[in-house]
Amino acid sequence: MNLHRPVPLAALLFILLSGFADFSRAAACPAYLNHDFQKLHSSEHVNICKVFAGKPLLIVNTASHCGYTPQFKGLEAVNEKYRARGLVVIGFPSDDFNQEAKDEAETAQVCFVNFGVTFTMLSPLHVKGSAANPVFRELARQSHEPAWNFNKYLVEPDGAVLRYFDSDITPDSGDFEAAVEQLLAPQAGSHGG
Repeated sequence: MNLHRPVPLAALLFILLSGFADFSRAAACPAYLNHDFQKLHSSEHVNICKVFAGKPLLIVNTASHCGYTPQFKGLEAVNEKYRARGLVVIGFPSDDFNQEAKDEAETAQVCFVNFGVTFTMLSPLHVKGSAANPVFRELARQSHEPAWNFNKYLVEPDGAVLRYFDSDITPDSGDFEAAVEQLLAPQAGSHGG
């Protein structure tokens, strides 16, 4: 067996260009998304830039014991419907409104078992005020600070907030679905309001 066989030039170029594409995508990612966050009830971490750079995002602050908690079902439906078109849904549990479970295992149970969530859920973090995590500080700067749980932010691939929806707007509402379609349209990136 010859372990010193030269790598074909085409294969080498593919490897180099793939790495450059990953680097280029991460380099173009806005700084506020370039942070490592622990996944919910897991030792794994995710860096939004490294994993989801260049993709449209739906970012939501969530809570396990809120009147809006059933929106997890609608958020998962959005995830299933639009995932193939590139939409990435990320949930940020938070106890800022005193409605998140005190135990991450319980939060995971509510999300993953009770509502069948398959999109990325992170460990609980602050989403408002001076203690807010960097993602929500920037989302608030660009649009609105969350006034309650289940505020939804549609974020363009370049990191600009396209639309903000408060808790009352459900993921299955016509206005919300139209905004998702706008975000996923080829001409998205116009920074509409």
